[in-house]
Amino acid sequence: MRRVPLALLALVGALALAIPAAFAKADATAQTPGISARTITIGGTFPLTGPASSYAVIPAAMKAYFSYVNARRGPDGKRGIYGRQIVFKYFDDGYNPVNSVQLARKLVQEDKVFAMVGTLGTEVNQAVQPYLNSVGVPHTLVSTGASDFGKDYKKYPWTIGWQPDYVSEGRLYGLDLAKKPSAKIAILYQNDSYGKDYVAGFKSALGTAKSRQQIVGEEAFEVTSPSPASQVAKLRASGANTLVIFVTPRPTIQTYAIVRALGWKPDQIYVNSVSSTDTFMTTAVRASSAATVNGSISAAYLKDPASPAFANDAIVKQYIQLMGKYNPRGVVNDGLNFYGFAKADTFVRAMYKAGKNPTRAGLMRALLSFNETTPYLLPGSRLKSSPTDHFIISQQQMQRYGDGKWTLTGRLIDGRPRG
Repeated sequence: MRRVPLALLALVGALALAIPAAFAKADATAQTPGISARTITIGGTFPLTGPASSYAVIPAAMKAYFSYVNARRGPDGKRGIYGRQIVFKYFDDGYNPVNSVQLARKLVQEDKVFAMVGTLGTEVNQAVQPYLNSVGVPHTLVSTGASDFGKDYKKYPWTIGWQPDYVSEGRLYGLDLAKKPSAKIAILYQNDSYGKDYVAGFKSALGTAKSRQQIVGEEAFEVTSPSPASQVAKLRASGANTLVIFVTPRPTIQTYAIVRALGWKPDQIYVNSVSSTDTFMTTAVRASSAATVNGSISAAYLKDPASPAFANDAIVKQYIQLMGKYNPRGVVNDGLNFYGFAKADTFVRAMYKAGKNPTRAGLMRALLSFNETTPYLLPGSRLKSSPTDHFIISQQQMQRYGDGKWTLTGRLIDGRPRG
């Protein structure tokens, strides 16, 4: 008779330990910063200028979606979220971690934000993560797929990512090339956690033996460098017939142009998802040629507003309408704008889950208890998380570029093995 109560006590204890003590402490706070009777104030930093300014459209798209939420009547019949308007304050950090830390402190200490939402960049987020966690400010839906922001949750319980991690995406390309034994592979990667995650995932799926046999060239690129010309020239000289590109948009576009200028004609080019939106690929075609870019392979997890396959999709139609109303200067075919809408939608969903009297701890618990569909993801995908699974989106699908558009191929894959 004594075994049942003991088992129950053990279960209760395990569940209690699953919720970080910091969350419980935060719930006891009488007044939650950034929350008033009428507003929810959130913040973030983004590269509006600098080497990653191609991503500057994301916060503008997020703000457009929040403007829509503020204007429409939600499921509770009120505008905003339970009658509160979302105030989104974001600043330009120039993709510089030093600037990011200063601006994060300003947003927390002066602007009194409830949470940081969508801050962009791997090294940027690594820089602000210790500070935000030390003061118990939710560091949410970071705009980077670096694996650290999912796997280091015990050390940084207030941080959570959103998009598929780069290791899992790299695995998709490695799995694909594992079926092509004649491929001689050259890899251009960004010399930071972003690029190294991709390479690690790629090699783990390709396997140790095949990595040694098939990878004939690897070159690291510094994001602050003006051009990857020397690296691409070395990769061409390696005799590779397959090029894998794991860098941000500007050097990705440059790489296509350099490949054409060198007269290099790889049998296959793989390009990471964050550098492969319609806008970037169209620019790459202009910088090189359609023949150079066509046939490129990448991965997707969101619907593509530029794809004819989603021309009649209800959420894509709504997105185009809302962009025209709230962000008329934005390019609707640019997947980064759709990315901004999708990320903002996830935050809104989490705020509803956090309840009518939200706390910072309540927001984190909401973000860590997703198990639902959203019309922004590819059909069949889900937002799914738990206290021990901080990767909200995991499923991806391969796609091939040609005739000015991406076409999905194969099936949905979770590139991240689960234990």
